[in-house]
Amino acid sequence: MRNREAKSVTGLRLAERRLRSADATQAARARGELPLEVEEFLSWMVAEKGRSPNTLAAYRRDLTAYWTWLSGRERTVLNVLHNELVEFVAGRRASEAATSSIARQLAALRMLHRYLAIEGERPDDPAADLEGVRVPSGIPKPLDESQITSLLDAVIGTEPADHRDRALLELLYAIGARISEAVGLSIGDINLDDRLVRLYGKGAKERIVPFGGSAARAFDDWFSTSGRARLVPLQWKRRGDAEAIFLNTRGGRLTRQAAWLIVKKYGERAGIIGQLSPHVLRHSCATHLLDHGADLRVVQEMLGHAPISTTQVYTRVSQERLWDVYRSSHPRATLC
Repeated sequence: MRNREAKSVTGLRLAERRLRSADATQAARARGELPLEVEEFLSWMVAEKGRSPNTLAAYRRDLTAYWTWLSGRERTVLNVLHNELVEFVAGRRASEAATSSIARQLAALRMLHRYLAIEGERPDDPAADLEGVRVPSGIPKPLDESQITSLLDAVIGTEPADHRDRALLELLYAIGARISEAVGLSIGDINLDDRLVRLYGKGAKERIVPFGGSAARAFDDWFSTSGRARLVPLQWKRRGDAEAIFLNTRGGRLTRQAAWLIVKKYGERAGIIGQLSPHVLRHSCATHLLDHGADLRVVQEMLGHAPISTTQVYTRVSQERLWDVYRSSHPRATLC
């Protein structure tokens, strides 16, 4: 008897919640906003999962597109059915969107519906058995060491922006940082005496990474009176900009897009043909470390990868290194 009463109360509460949610959803739809359930999910992603602002922005874009699709069919996140989600994914597959973009949007959709089911917003998870999207593994081709030298030598001049660009390029190659990690650095994150830098990776995970003499000299120039000090504004527009290591010419924190353009600019100046990006420098750093005998676990720690399998895919040991290890290790490698 008590169990039936409890189930009845639970069902009544769920029905009331759905009615309130339906009203809020209609209001959000009229204002062109995301519904409350989606906004709460995005807040949960930050508070409980530690997702970065960049990841959150990507999820918001993906879920906004999903919400627009639902609205066109008079559906909501609380009553959409599994077969309708299959239709949504099929439509995305048929579009000209990149496979990686479709996979990311599907991941956001799945996490949203799992969250709604766990929180009791709906009794089922319509995305639980949704077929995934296979993303081809694309590993960027690393630069060889002579190309890295050409890239770094392409930064000439003594203007503040020149010192900044040299320090940025040296750092990206020296430690294999993600571009978001590099531009997010604050002055308190770097120790020039011990040549250590503190990075905050995915999920706000912290790691300490060393850097060498070449990067240290570049930072000495950047932190000199002819470098960063000359880009400091009379008044900071944003509180966090005052602590930023890398500044733009207006005195604000350097953005990811601006840093990407810096890498591209000097790549073209160095005559490096092909697609050059900060990610290529990260990949080159890891590959060259392995070429010179670094342990895979050390590279994993430097790059901030959680599973070792990510590092194994991401870092490509050159054929020359494989042959060197084979010749020095296999007992019959040198026999005629």
